[in-house]
Formats: sequence, structure tokens, C-alpha cells
Amino acid sequence: MKNLTYPSCSQIRSALVAAGLLLTLAIFPAFVRADDWPQFRGPNCAGISTGTKPLLIKFSATENVRWSAKVGDGVGGSVIAAGRVFVSGMTAAETVSLFAFDAITGKQLWQRDWKTGPLAEVHATNSQASATPAADAERVYFYFSSLGLLTVDAQSGKDVWQQKLPTPFFVFKWGPGMSPVLYRDMVLFCQDDDLNPAFWAFDKVTGKLRWKDERLDMAVNYSHPVISTVNGHDEIVVAGTGQLIGYDPASGERRWFAKVMLRNIKTTPVCRDGVIYVSVQSSAIANQWLAAVDRDEKAGNKDGKLDKAEIQRYVGKQPIPEAFLKKTFDRGDLNQDGFLEGRELDVAFLHPNNFAGADFNSTGDAAAEQFILAVRGGGQGDVTQTHLLWKHKTKNTDHIVSPFVSDGRMFLIKEGGISTVFNTQKGDSVRGPKRIGSGGTYFASPIYGDGKLYVASENGNVTVLKNTADYEELAVNDIGESIVATPAIADGSLFIRTRTKLMCFTADGR
Repeated sequence: MKNLTYPSCSQIRSALVAAGLLLTLAIFPAFVRADDWPQFRGPNCAGISTGTKPLLIKFSATENVRWSAKVGDGVGGSVIAAGRVFVSGMTAAETVSLFAFDAITGKQLWQRDWKTGPLAEVHATNSQASATPAADAERVYFYFSSLGLLTVDAQSGKDVWQQKLPTPFFVFKWGPGMSPVLYRDMVLFCQDDDLNPAFWAFDKVTGKLRWKDERLDMAVNYSHPVISTVNGHDEIVVAGTGQLIGYDPASGERRWFAKVMLRNIKTTPVCRDGVIYVSVQSSAIANQWLAAVDRDEKAGNKDGKLDKAEIQRYVGKQPIPEAFLKKTFDRGDLNQDGFLEGRELDVAFLHPNNFAGADFNSTGDAAAEQFILAVRGGGQGDVTQTHLLWKHKTKNTDHIVSPFVSDGRMFLIKEGGISTVFNTQKGDSVRGPKRIGSGGTYFASPIYGDGKLYVASENGNVTVLKNTADYEELAVNDIGESIVATPAIADGSLFIRTRTKLMCFTADGR
């Protein structure tokens, strides 16, 4: 008779743990997906995938496509959590939809439709479906201008909670463009519009308001909150008019501010090792108003000043809120002659304690200032002098595309596909302007995975670069449709949201 070997207690325990783990993976796949892409531009809005699977180099509308789905018009990107992909789109003139797909097969899991009511006009490049959702294994968090912040169950799409927020008002028709961001057990949402600029933090589970910062000292901005960790302590950093601000995550109080910004910002900073890197481009607010309204072919009369009727003609059918006119026009009309001109434009459209970028040019020249800069996180109060590491003027920033920061380098891309590279230690130039891809206009920010950068252009081309000092061009791929949304990376796949479709690409297309 053969000798029988019985498993030890430790072996039995290990087997039970393994079996339990397998069961957990089958039921809750989210808990082991370290490379999820949970929000705009992925983890901490930095555009960097933490996944280790290989990513493809060459692809097209017909090559290496794993799956594709029509999702209506939109410019908000897709997010991936627990093997599910979520994206929004306008499926009718006054209907916004939120879609859920299986990340591997592309099978549609559910679709939610909401009636939006009448919507204000937005610029043609934008879309009413401009927000990127945020998601975790349990819930999807989605913002829409007329609906507020909606939260649904990730598996079923059923309602969880909703927070009504003030409908934003944008004079310049840039329209909404902000997305929710996740931090620990909170959903963060910042919207600096022309009427009610504010920063909210909600409980992820209940939707209860944790705190709110009235950002009445801000003009219009489109910069997402990011997390900076200094000496083991987190702070939430938001860029805005004139200032970079560090918030206490628990209370929402402003811990510190650095007066290093311009009139507005549409890019999102990148945090690495307690340092916040920013690229910004903006013109003075008076010049923006004259350029956009006074010199408008239909609304303006090119006399170098503004009245209320001129602004209303520019806005169009949507009535200008009386609260906006009181807050701005009436404040700025110092001599009460019914017109805003010269310094009055700055007084009207900038907070009296925050005259950032208030450099009125009587010719109405709206030429923009451009900077790259680095600020060390931490500190208390005004840290402008103590924490600004470097700040340099440049001619190579873009007003929308956020920087890519990695390996001691800051990579920028702007109109025409012009790229530049700077070192992060002092902000010095590593490489001067160099065109990549096929040129075109850029709105999507660069993303990174598997040693490669993916840079999407509005003309439908995605340029693949090697993440080395010279950023060698590996391929230029034509998707066949305009791309405004920033792509996403998860589990070895590249997800690209065009104006009407969501496409998933993998190395073998299977």
C-alpha cells in the first residue's frame, strides 16, 4: 500500500485562500484590475497607464479593431473600471445618453437616456456631451449641464443619487467642459463658469455634500482637480484665474495659493513627486471680450467698447441672466454711461481682488501670453515666492492640450502638430519645435502606456511616439473620423472616442 501524503494545515489554508480569490475574481473583477482608467486622462488626470500589457503601434478604422460602437455626438472621453467601459453622447437634440460596454467584447451592457430640456448654444468644436464620466467598480458618476451630477449603478445603470447643480452660463459659447474626478471616498467637481464658479466635493456612496468652495474670484476656467502628495499628506490642487490653489481634502479650505497663473486656463496640471507642472496660454480678459464680441460680424460694431445690447446679440436667443449683468457689467460701468471701455472691461470681468492678466490693450489685440511653470506643493497661505520653482515664457504651449510629464521631461503639443520638450528640473528646453504626425488641430491630450505616447488629432490621425528624449515617431494611424476626446488605455487596449463612435483597438484585433 502506498504511503499517503496529507496536506498540511498551511497548504489547506493556501488552497482555500486561492479558491476564495478565484471566486472573488469571478464575481468582482474590479478588485484586481490595477490598470483601470477611472476618469478624464486616467489616474490623477496625468495620462499615464499603470498597465503592463503590450499596446499596439499600428491601427486604423479597419486594422486591429477589436470592436466599435455608435454612441452619438460627443467630445467626452471613455473610462474603464472593472472590465466595463462607459461613455456619453447626444443621441437626439435634447437627449443625452450614457452607455456601458463590456471592455473585451464590446457587448452593450446598458444604456441610460435623459431628456435635457432646451440647451444653450455651444461652439462647433464642443458638444453638449462634453463631460468624461468617472467610474469605479460600483458606480458611474456623470455630469451634464442641465441635469447636474448623476450617479448610477455600474452593473445595471440604475439610479443611485443625483445632485442638482446650477446650470452654468458661458458668454463666449465655449460651453461646459468639466468632468468629475474621484479621490478616495469623494467625487470632486469644479466648474468655473461666468455666473456661479464653485468647487464641490460629494460623498461617493450617498451623494451628500462634504464641502463646497465658492470660487467667485475666478473667471471661466476648465482645469480639473489633481492630487499632490507632500510628506505623506494629500492636497487637492486646482488651477484657475491668476492662482494655483491647494485645498485641504477633509475641509475644502484653501491651504495655499500661488499667484502664477493668467486670466484663464483650459489645461490640467500634472503632479509628480510633490511638484505641480503647468502649461498655460491666455490673453487678457478685456482683449478677449473685444475680440469675441465687439469685433463679431453679427453682434459687434468695432468701436472698442461694449454695451448690454451688443453682448445680448452675441449670446443670441438665450437671455443673459440678470445676476450676471449685475455681477459684471454694472460693476464695471464706472461712469454709468451704459458702456464698458478701457479699464472698465477689466473691472467688470475680473474679481476686484484678482486682476490676473488684466493688461488692457486699447487696440483689442488678443495675443495670448504663454508659460510653462513648476510649483512645489505644500505650504500655507501665499507661497508664490517660496514654492515657485521655475516659470518661463514660451511660444509653444496650447490653450487646451495638457502637458505630458514623465522621466524628467515635459512634452507639449500644439496647433499644427508642433511638439516641444523641456526638462522638469529647471524648465530648460530639451528639444525645440518639431512637427509630428500630419499636423492638424489638437484638442485631445497625450496619453502613455507600454513605453509609447498616443497623440490624437482632430483630423482623425493618432500619432504614436516612443517615450525617449527624441520621441521617435513610430506610426501615424488614420481612424477616419474627427477626434476631440482624449483616448483611454486599459488592460492592453486603446479606447478612442471619435465624434460619433467608441472604438477599441488591440494588438491582434481580437
